[in-house]
Formats: sequence, structure tokens, C-alpha cells
Amino acid sequence: MAWQPQEEPLRQLAQYLKDSLSGHDVTAQRNAELMLKQAKSSPDINNYLAYLFSTNQEPASINLGPENYHAARSAAAIMLKNDIKTSYKSIPDSSKSYIRSIILLGLQDPHAQIRNYAGNVITEVVRQGGIMGWPQILSELIAMVSNETGTVSPPAQEGAMGALLKICEDNRKALDKEYQGQRPLDFMFPKLLQFTTSPIPKVRASALAAINVFVPDKPQAILMNLDSLLQHLFQLAGDTADDVRKHVCRCFIHIAEINPDKIVPHMSGLVDYMIAQQKNDSDPELALDAAEFWLCVGEDENLQMTLGPYLPKIVPVLLESMVYCEDDILKLEGDEEDAEEEDRVEDIRPAFATAKGARMASGTNGEVSGVDSNGNAKSTSDYDDGELSGGELEDFDEEDGDGDPEEQWNLRKCSAAALDVLASVFRDPVFEVTLPYLKENLNHPEWPNREAAVLALGAIADGCMDAVQPHLPDLTQYLISLLQDKEPVVRQITCWSLGRYSSWAAHLQEQERPRYFEPMMDGILKRMLDNNKRVQEAAASAFANLEEKANKELKPYCAVIVRQFVQCFAKYKDRNMFILYDCVQTLAEHVGPSLAEPELVQILMPALIQRWNKVSDQSREMFPLLECLSYVATALNDTFAPFSKPIFTRCINIIHKNLEEYWVAANNAGIDVPEKDFLVTSLDLLSAIIQALDERKSAELVATSQPNMFELLAFCMKDNNNDVRQSAYALLGDSAIYVFPQLQPYLPSILTILLEQLELSQIAIDAAETGYAVINNACWSVGEIAMRQREGMAQYVEPLLTKLGTILFNDKVPESLNENAAIALGRLGIGCANALAPHLATVAPPFLMAIRNVDWTDEKGHALRGFANIVMHNPRAMEQCLLDFMLELANAPHEFLDGLKEDGPKEVFEQVRTKGANFRIFSA
Repeated sequence: MAWQPQEEPLRQLAQYLKDSLSGHDVTAQRNAELMLKQAKSSPDINNYLAYLFSTNQEPASINLGPENYHAARSAAAIMLKNDIKTSYKSIPDSSKSYIRSIILLGLQDPHAQIRNYAGNVITEVVRQGGIMGWPQILSELIAMVSNETGTVSPPAQEGAMGALLKICEDNRKALDKEYQGQRPLDFMFPKLLQFTTSPIPKVRASALAAINVFVPDKPQAILMNLDSLLQHLFQLAGDTADDVRKHVCRCFIHIAEINPDKIVPHMSGLVDYMIAQQKNDSDPELALDAAEFWLCVGEDENLQMTLGPYLPKIVPVLLESMVYCEDDILKLEGDEEDAEEEDRVEDIRPAFATAKGARMASGTNGEVSGVDSNGNAKSTSDYDDGELSGGELEDFDEEDGDGDPEEQWNLRKCSAAALDVLASVFRDPVFEVTLPYLKENLNHPEWPNREAAVLALGAIADGCMDAVQPHLPDLTQYLISLLQDKEPVVRQITCWSLGRYSSWAAHLQEQERPRYFEPMMDGILKRMLDNNKRVQEAAASAFANLEEKANKELKPYCAVIVRQFVQCFAKYKDRNMFILYDCVQTLAEHVGPSLAEPELVQILMPALIQRWNKVSDQSREMFPLLECLSYVATALNDTFAPFSKPIFTRCINIIHKNLEEYWVAANNAGIDVPEKDFLVTSLDLLSAIIQALDERKSAELVATSQPNMFELLAFCMKDNNNDVRQSAYALLGDSAIYVFPQLQPYLPSILTILLEQLELSQIAIDAAETGYAVINNACWSVGEIAMRQREGMAQYVEPLLTKLGTILFNDKVPESLNENAAIALGRLGIGCANALAPHLATVAPPFLMAIRNVDWTDEKGHALRGFANIVMHNPRAMEQCLLDFMLELANAPHEFLDGLKEDGPKEVFEQVRTKGANFRIFSA
């Protein structure tokens, strides 16, 4: 007999569920929550929840009334879904069977909310139990949508299709796997295609949305039916429902991405269609989906040129779409001066550390390359809450109620990004279409039109620079005047646009800079102190952009810039501090020692230290602050020494504290794990300080660190996070260079850990890039250690040779990794040539192949010197590749050989040349 609830427990449960939502009666609510917690211990609790949720007619024993009963059912659905999510494995099989047997009733409920809840519960059951845990659900849902019996109501068809869509979204890969020789998607796709012809608009839209889930993955079920799918799309293109046309636009975009050739023959009609949808004023989401077509096609090398003939149609629509809509204008107009208001916690942007990974990029020398965090590369990120909003990328809650148009990806931003892409592809033709719009709107009396014109001018900056350049003397002066506009939004976008043209101004002839570059720089700097926070942020982001473009040209202006930054430190609230740190570190990166003037140090460092003392160890602001100080320490060199001790000590404490917290969290379920960026940025700053200071001062800091730095470093080298290990090995290599005597006692344990790291098989496919970067840094640190540890390395030669050789012989790893492995192997030969000599014939060919592409630096010289030592111990092993080696030595530039340090390879080179020549004569 099927399970049936008992009346009294059912009545009590319904009452508690209703009371749990009773915000006006706190006592009843708390009591209900307590009783519901106790009810979870009942083995039948999920049966009761499923029964209550799925029963449309209120049982007589409950007597709550329609409104309260509906609330109880909703609470039951939520509680049931959460219990399935957290405790599915512990639910009795009998309860699982009952839930599966009754929950489909919820899809036929007259209330749309209940139907939606039913879909959520069904999806959670499939997610937790797997497709094969409820294999019949797909056919049952399809049967309901198809209405094969003629008894399923349209709302129930909508509910079933909604549940099917949710299952597709959560299980897209699982549905394309083989189960007993069959793939569920092969059965489902024709049905989904059929459902796009349903007379019910919501079913058509959801069916097409489900198809869109799979298209990007290019499953066979889609590829074999692309033509059929296209025909359905053409039929649906004129659908009366906006939701359907929205998914039509998305599907065309997906097809363009996976098979551009299918799109090309229809480009003329698609251009007209997307333009028509983008002009849809009633549905901004539909217009946005249509606008994204231009981004997709414009960024595809196989498709982009097909848009050329249609630029006169496309560009005006993009320009028109860049004007704020009326609702947004009302939200933005007269934006208050809010610089004195404290930021809300939820407004403060998250920031994430950039690991010290440039050893991967440089391939050989372990130097840190600049990372452009300002979004300068042409991509949609420039317009997705990036430069366009005046800062770095943000994470926003999609359900945030304020609807701030400046903090959402919308039609305006998408259109600007598309115009940028098209300008980069077509250049002058885009400018020719845009120019009349600029002439008409740059001086427009209405600020939304004026603002959109400035946005358009900035969007075409990269692509149309040659065409715009003759107009820039007048345009930049006009833009500088707009920095005084009464509307904050106009000042904000003007900062962004000026930043886009800063490269032109920064590289003018010296006599022209006072007319254009200096007023531009001065104008943006002044706006960094605007009384509107968003303008501050946009100006700071624009100035960081200018710093990147101007580079060393900023050296004469360091004093002016630093003074302005210090005023910003005094004025900014927490949120804008993040971009201000970026400004400081970018300046330090590009002007370097020019920042070390005593006057500038005395101005800048107190402002940074004041902030350093204010920010807590747990604050997310610590990430950008630590990163900023890393760049500043590198720029100031030994003048950073007076500030180094407390900063170094605090970094050690942050690492120690976080390692302890990780350990506690790993051994105690339910405890939140700290973010790894605390470790990454602290390790990077330690590395920067060690490099910056006089070696004696660095040694003292390391020797007196409590806990000991190398003991903490050993834990970081074993961390499961690639970024942490990458920074750890960077610090290890720098320690070998600058504080080797302090490192030496810890080498046995550290080298043991390092050997485990030089393992290609440990690299996860989904994190290959960062995994290779870790091994790259490990190779580099091996080389630095081998340069100095001449004695005591013998026991590590064989395992190191095995690991490095595996890398050298692998042609699938990044070339830079082969190069770093070759350098490490060569440097190992400086002190361990005798142990390596027997293996010379095996490793010589890949070594020479890898080292050939490395620039002539001291590191290459050291590697070749060590390799030459190995050759001296076993010259006969070079019989097959001696000529390659001699040619490599012969290619060494004279200035390189003459400029080498005392431990360089010049003398050894000469010995090898002589010995190699004698060997060849002897062999002949």
C-alpha cells in the first residue's frame, strides 16, 4: 500500500511551515524553526514535505486557509529541496521512491510559483542521484510537454518544460554521455526541436533555451542536425513572443561560434534581423542579445569581414544604443556629491591577487613582468564594469534591487564593446560612419547625447587611431573641458575616453607635451579628487591607463603625481582605495628608481603606512595593498629599508595565521577556508623586500623572522593551490639569490619537496597554465640553488636529472618550460658535472634544442658554462651533436662574453672549443 500521511503530524507540519515565514510574529517564527529542526529527525519527514507540497487541495485537517496553505506548500518545497541537496544519500530509498512518484503533481499546479518549485525539486533529485538514478524522468517530462494523452493543461506543459530545461542546464554533459550504448541527448534533441513549434509561447522559449544549453559544446546530436535547427530558427525568427526571439538570437550566436560556415550564406538577412531586434524598445534583454551578435561575429576571424558591406547599417544602431534610456537617465541625473559618505560593505569590490608568474612568461630569468590590470586589451571586459565604469571587474548580485545602470552588463556597454571590435577590424570605414554622429552629438545640449558621443569616441580609439589623430588636438582640448561638466556621468566617461587616447598624448614631441599631454594628465589627476566617488574611480582607472601608456615619460612628473596620490589616500573611502593602489603600483613599475627620491619617499610612504596600519589582516583590501607594496619596495630598493621590518614581520604573521586556519578548516567540516590570496600576496611582498634591500639587511630580516620564513615556505610549497606554490617557488629562487646562507640549512627538506613538484603528471587539465607556471618557477629555483650549493647536491642529481629530462623530452609543454628546465640542468652542471657526465649523450640534444631559443643573459651563460663542464668530463658523448654545441658557443655575442661576471663561462668556452676541435681531429 502506498504511503499515506497521518492527519495530526501533517497539520502540525503545515502550521510550523507557515509560521516559519511569519515575519510579524517573531516568537512563532522561532518556535516553528525549532520544531522544523526537530522534525528533520523523523524518517518520514521528506514524505510529508513532498505530500504537502504536491497536494493542491488543502486537507480538511489542516484548515489554514488558501493563502496560508499556499505559503506552507512553498516552504515545504524549499525545505524538501534543501534536504535533498544536503542529505540525499541518507534519505531512505522508500522515501526517494515516494518523492519521485508524487512530485510530478506539482508541475500541474495552477500556481506558477509551485510549478517552478516542483521543477527545482525534480532538478535537485536528478543532480544528486544522477541521470540513471531516475532514468524515466526524461521520458515522463517529455510526455507531459507533448500532451500525448490530451489531458495535460497548458500550465502543466509549461511546468514540465521548465523542469526539463532545468535538468538540461544542470546536466548538459551527463546528458551527452553513453548509458548502455545510448545518449539521452540523441533521444531528447528531436523532441526539443519539436517543442519549438508548440502553440504555447513559454514552451517554445524554454525548448529553444534548452537547445542553447547544448549547442556550444558541439555534441553530435546538434552537429548532425544543424541544418534542421537553422530551419526552425528561421521559422521562429518572426515569433510574436519576445522570449522566443531572444533565444533565437542566442542560438544564431552559438551556431556562429561552433560553425561559422553555416552563418555566412545568411549574413544579409541576419544583419537586418539583429538590427530589428536591437531596436526593440520594449525588451532590453532581447535588444542586448541581438547586440551580442556583433561582438561574436566581429571577434571571429572567419566571419568578421562579412560585416564590411553592412557597416553603414550596423554602426548607427550601435551608436543609437549607447545613449542611456529614460529610466537610466532618471537614476543617474543629478548624481549627488558622495565623496564624504562611507562605503557600504557590499559596495566594496572584491580584489584578487596576481601570482608572481612571469617566470613562466619570461621563460628564463625569473623577472616579474608587468600585468595590465586596467583592461587595456581590447575585449568586452573593457566595457563590462571595467574601464567604462572606472575600475576593475566586479562581481554583482544579479538580484540587486538598485538596478544601477553603471554596474550591469547592458545594451549600452555591449554596443560600445561591439563598436570597439568593429573599429579594430575595419578601422577607417567605421570612423567614416561614426564621424557625422560625433559632430552632431559631442556638443549636444542634452547630457545623455553628449555622454554617448564621448563613449563612442573612446570606443573607436584603438581601431581608428590613425583616422582620429588629425582631430585629436581639438578633441582632447574639448574632452579636457568636459572634465568640468556639471553631470558626474559625463565627467566619468570623459576620464575613460581620455585614458584611451593617453598613448597619443604621451608620445608627442617634447615641445607639444605642454599643450596636450600635461593638461590631459593634470585634468585626470584633478578628477581623481572629484566629489563624486564614481568620477574618482573612473579618473583613477584612466590615470592607471595613462601610466601604462606613458611609461618612463612620467619620470619628470613624479612629484606632482605622488602629491596627488597622497591627497587621494586622505580623501578616498574603502572602495576606491583598490584602484588607487593600482595607480601607485603602476607608477612604481614604470618609473622605478625615480620614485626613490628622498622627498617622494617621505611623502608617499607615510600615506601607505597609515593605510597599512588601518587595514586588518582579514580584510580583502589586504590583497591589493600587499601587491602595491611589492611594486613600491622594488622601485625604492634600499630606501625601503626603514619601513621593511614591521611589514616583513606582518607578512610572516599573515602567512603563519592563514596556514593554521587552513589546517583547522581542513580538519573540521563547516569552518570556512581563508582565501589563498592572503598567502600569494604575502609571499610576493616578502620576495620583493628581499630583492630590494641590501643583502645584509635582507639576511637579518630572514634570520630573525618568527616563525622562521623557510619553515613556512616549506608548507606553502606543498599547498594544493597553484598560485600559492607559484609564489612560493618565486620566493625560494629569490632567497637562493639574495639570502642563500640563511636558506642553506633548510635545503634538505626544501629540495625533497621541490623534487615532488617537478612532476608533469600532477598538472590538472583544467589548471594546466598555472600548473606549468609552478613547475617553471620550481625549475628556476633549482637552477639558482645549484649555482650556489656546489657541495651536497650529489644525492639530488639523479632524481633531478630524471625530472628535468622528462620535461626536456616533452614537446607538449610550453616552450618556456623546456627552456627553464634546460637552464636548471645546465646550472646543475656547475657543481655536479661529474655525476651528470654519464648521461650526456641522452640529454645533450634536447638541451641544445631548448637553450638555442633563450636570449643571451647571464642565466644562459651560466647554463652553458655548466653544460660545458659536463662536456669536459665526457667529450665523446657529444659525437652526434658536438657541431651544434660549437655553433651555439660561436654565436655568443662578444659583448656578452666580455661582460660576464667572474664565474661566467668565457674561459670554459675556450677550453671546450679547443678540446672539441682536438676531439674532432682525433675522431677523424
